[in-house]
Amino acid sequence: MKLSSLLLFFFAVVPAFTQSSLPLAPAAHVITISPPASQGSEPGIAVNIKNPNEVVAVYQPATVAYSTDGGQSFTLADLAPVPGWRTGGDVSATFDNKGHVYLSSLHFDKLGSASYWAHGAGRNGIFVRRSLDGGKTWEKEAATVKAFQGTEPEIQWEDMPRIFADNVPTSPFQGNLYVGWIEWQIDKSIILFARSTDQGRTFSTPLRISTHAGLPRDDNGGLVGFVGVVGADGTIYAIWNDGANITFTTSADGGKSFAPSRAIMDVGAPYFGGATGIPGVARVMGFPQIGVDSREGERGGTLYVAWSDFRNGDVDVFSSSSTDHGRTWSAPVRINTDPQHDGNDQFFQWMAVDPITGAVYVQFYDRRDDSAKQGNAGWQFSCSCAKTQRHSLDHGLGPIRC
Repeated sequence: MKLSSLLLFFFAVVPAFTQSSLPLAPAAHVITISPPASQGSEPGIAVNIKNPNEVVAVYQPATVAYSTDGGQSFTLADLAPVPGWRTGGDVSATFDNKGHVYLSSLHFDKLGSASYWAHGAGRNGIFVRRSLDGGKTWEKEAATVKAFQGTEPEIQWEDMPRIFADNVPTSPFQGNLYVGWIEWQIDKSIILFARSTDQGRTFSTPLRISTHAGLPRDDNGGLVGFVGVVGADGTIYAIWNDGANITFTTSADGGKSFAPSRAIMDVGAPYFGGATGIPGVARVMGFPQIGVDSREGERGGTLYVAWSDFRNGDVDVFSSSSTDHGRTWSAPVRINTDPQHDGNDQFFQWMAVDPITGAVYVQFYDRRDDSAKQGNAGWQFSCSCAKTQRHSLDHGLGPIRC
């Protein structure tokens, strides 16, 4: 199954769309995976490269749904809590090269001060759990990535973990698992990284990979939104927001060490606050994603980043590409096709690169048909997708309704 299929149900927790001016995606299939009357947020999805009919969707509070028919239907998994901890959040999932699926999650007893998370922080930690049967059942034990027990003199706050795997057949590090996340400290924020070479049983001592530290508040100026991918030769490419830029780093040795991180793209501030933010929607942000064409030879190797910001007044979705392993990047391309400065926001984008064809897909919430701007009150979002082929992010298919 191509990654294009993923985007058809990535936001399946959202109710049905209103009538849209955008054409419906071919073979669109949108289903609800969360139980009636329940609420979920921050969804993620993973597909088993060994058996694409196995799909796992996750959302918080730590919930897993699995599919054995390529996303046509989902069943909620019985996910036991991490021993000694409350139900978690900030979930993400990945399949490894053997078809095992992993769930990373954040767990804590209490929050610190609002947005200044390290101030008054209590016990908290990041954990990884494993399923050997496509997400149906999960091992009771969890691997600790990093945790504080609440008695340490200087408790930091671990946040927003994202797990990914090296599934590239040509990589010398195939099978490795990687987790990147934010650590909020009392006077700064940094990005940490850990690796597992034993199928998620243990993780390495966390490594700081952000050369520049951000502000200590979960707001504009902090380091936020880690995402990583793996290229054909096993190189790890990772990005995050650092103030008004996207920061980039690489590892050529399977995550043992990283190059100094550096800014690659000037962007607008990632949190959309202001007087009213995006009406009807709380806490909207434009954190970036990175994708790589992991095919070998001349066909592959291109890197892509996608993000959203309000440089045009209303929020738009943008992308850029690199054909030299991230040394240089193309000028930003505006992905959404509504008229510029029309007051309609496009946001909460996500990007995926098809490992077979190299096609790039960007999905985002699209408000061009939401004239009332009611957001949560009326759920009048449409969901748009833009597809492109290599090197031409301003061409291809889209946007379309998912």
